[in-house]
Amino acid sequence: MAFTAVATVTLLLCVMTGPDRDDLDEFYTGYGSLSPLRNGLAIAGDYISAASVLGTGGVIALCGYDGVVLALSTALSLMLLMFLLAEPLRNAGRFTMGDALARRMPGRGVRIAACAVTLAALLPLMLVQLAGTGQLLAFILGFSGDSLQTGCIIGLGALMISYAAIGGMKGTALIQIMKIVTLLGSGTVIALLVLNRFDWDPSALFAAAADKSGVGSAFLHSGLEFAHGPSPRLDMITTQLTVVLGGGCLPHITMRMYTASSARQVRRSMSWAVSCVALFVLIMIIVGFGATALIGRVAIAQADPQGNTAYLLGSRAVFGAEVSGAETLLFTTVTTAIFLTVLASVAGMILACANSLAHDVFATRVQEMSPRREMLLARLSALAVGIPTILLATQVQHRSLQPLVTLAFCIGASAIAPALVYSLFWRRYTRTGLLCTLIGGTLAVLVLMPGTSLVSGSPVAAFPEADFNWFPFTTTGLVSVPLGFAFGWAGTVLSGRRKAEEQRSDYEAVEAWILAGAARRES
Repeated sequence: MAFTAVATVTLLLCVMTGPDRDDLDEFYTGYGSLSPLRNGLAIAGDYISAASVLGTGGVIALCGYDGVVLALSTALSLMLLMFLLAEPLRNAGRFTMGDALARRMPGRGVRIAACAVTLAALLPLMLVQLAGTGQLLAFILGFSGDSLQTGCIIGLGALMISYAAIGGMKGTALIQIMKIVTLLGSGTVIALLVLNRFDWDPSALFAAAADKSGVGSAFLHSGLEFAHGPSPRLDMITTQLTVVLGGGCLPHITMRMYTASSARQVRRSMSWAVSCVALFVLIMIIVGFGATALIGRVAIAQADPQGNTAYLLGSRAVFGAEVSGAETLLFTTVTTAIFLTVLASVAGMILACANSLAHDVFATRVQEMSPRREMLLARLSALAVGIPTILLATQVQHRSLQPLVTLAFCIGASAIAPALVYSLFWRRYTRTGLLCTLIGGTLAVLVLMPGTSLVSGSPVAAFPEADFNWFPFTTTGLVSVPLGFAFGWAGTVLSGRRKAEEQRSDYEAVEAWILAGAARRES
């Protein structure tokens, strides 16, 4: 009943706040009308996905210290975006990542490549959110059966498409704000209740978690998550590097930079976003350790080998044997927050993909396309992206989804991050170098990822019955991130000195817009 009410209210809000006329700026950016606080909450809402809430909480509950490092890397990624890329991105872009890249290198090829990488990075994440929805609702509501889970995926997928197509940037921002406020509010109360169970002594909480983990003090030291790999320490470093470089550069995050009306506003918005994510990390650490301390690592793994239900199990366990009406209401709020997280996360990703398809691919084919037609294309693109994603999600819902999450972050770190850094700051960077970065970095990830232990060769892999594991790490970052930067450098060098000088001149013409925010012209 609560979920139905939430779905109805959020859809009505999207209808009420959606664009009421054919105006591209209103649909794509909401006219930059959000205050720094609201925009910062929306950025944090986009950044904290259901995979972050469920997956990160699970890693903390099952792997202890390694999960804490992963959570801190998540916060560090957004801080890196804030201090290095946020303001130049806002200055260079208009609606999409393709706008930012085409600022100094105009051309349809650049925009199509940017759209292709956007889809390659976000489709896996959308699959994870949708495929996990059926399992999540089955756990919360206590039902079983593939048909019911599939029905949940289809119904919620249709709802998320509606958010993106009807609400546009402003409507989805409102959903993100509702989500982050509910998630952080309920999470803070649960974290305080966990600490209260251990007399407000964090060391007692950590000690109890180590005792219930079944591995003793190893739970509080690095290496537990990657203990079965050939190079645990190197694997851990590679994973954290991938998260730090890739998390903040994903297109559904960077598109929020374009909603800020000024450079000062984007800085203030990012400050609020980083603060919210830091609070979220603190909550996840306390609740994750609390779940292990209260119910044990074995029980969490039995409920879900990936630990995706750890946050809910910890929230439920903190109430003890007797549950009052107030505690039931609080747990309902927690589950509603996670439900909102799934809805908002996928809606933001669908919007980013749809905007890129409509603006970077279709609109560039027609000279002076009318705003009405481009908005119609954006809404149809939301359907074109959402429907195949729903169908694929129903097929992968019973497999391990961790490879898909890792794939998205690896593409962000290996293709998008090098492309943004080079295009915003390297004067000699050429169009050939940009295309080599985007295409080469993405292909490197796609070639290496099937060989990792997340896909095969382990009991928790996507294909546990097979073993074609030939890459000795869980992520591709150790190889694909250097390759992404190397492809961009090689493509620029091979372009020749003359081409590099031409591109340098083009960059100097827009350098003031990109770095100093002197003005923003239309893309």
